[in-house]
Amino acid sequence: MLLDQPGSLPSWFEPLLTRVESCRTEDFSTLRRPAGTAGRSSAVLVLLGESPPSADTPGGPDLLILQRAATMRNHAGQPAFPGGATDPEDADTVATALREANEEVGLNPASAEVLALLPELWIPVSGFSVTPVLAWWRAPHEVHPRQVTEVAHVARLPISELADPENRIRVRHPSGWIGPAFQVRGLLVWGFTAGVISVLLDMAGWAQPWEPGRIVELPDAAAPVPAARGGAPDEVVP
Repeated sequence: MLLDQPGSLPSWFEPLLTRVESCRTEDFSTLRRPAGTAGRSSAVLVLLGESPPSADTPGGPDLLILQRAATMRNHAGQPAFPGGATDPEDADTVATALREANEEVGLNPASAEVLALLPELWIPVSGFSVTPVLAWWRAPHEVHPRQVTEVAHVARLPISELADPENRIRVRHPSGWIGPAFQVRGLLVWGFTAGVISVLLDMAGWAQPWEPGRIVELPDAAAPVPAARGGAPDEVVP
């Protein structure tokens, strides 16, 4: 669902925004919240920015991702979008996503222009109903882990690297579940986050043909995923 008419956007954003306007839950997941189950409302921020060319990247669109601390009881070491459960004080899901991003990585809410709400997605293992909030990082600034007990690392992952067939794999969870994943800059992005990214790459026309035969075994349901390259807890991402 598109929100207010956006201001000027980079040309690469338009195909995605056009496709998102008519997207459905079925585009992202076949799972449905069971009838009579309320679920806990939550939101994540899918924040797309644009980096200038540098020695490490050719520049272009990128995606803000954090890595959970390895000491967390749930999702230890796993990369994710900023986000979390809705608080009673939150006006709506947009407020939840922006508040969580501020608390976790120090994002200035005024720097992000929220463009659309993606369909609410049900995560049965946690009982959460998650709304991804799509936003344009109009005024990027430095971000870093603010809650070091929860966030170990913050990264801006180039879309070109996420779309690179060499960085795309599938992972098998110890439960037998198999899903899409990305190996980018030392991060293994999998689960809910990788699923949303995979769909958005297709919608935006960024995806490249890749061989989905490669499967990497996740060592343990609770084991931390590989640490990010140079991912010191206090690393700042410009």
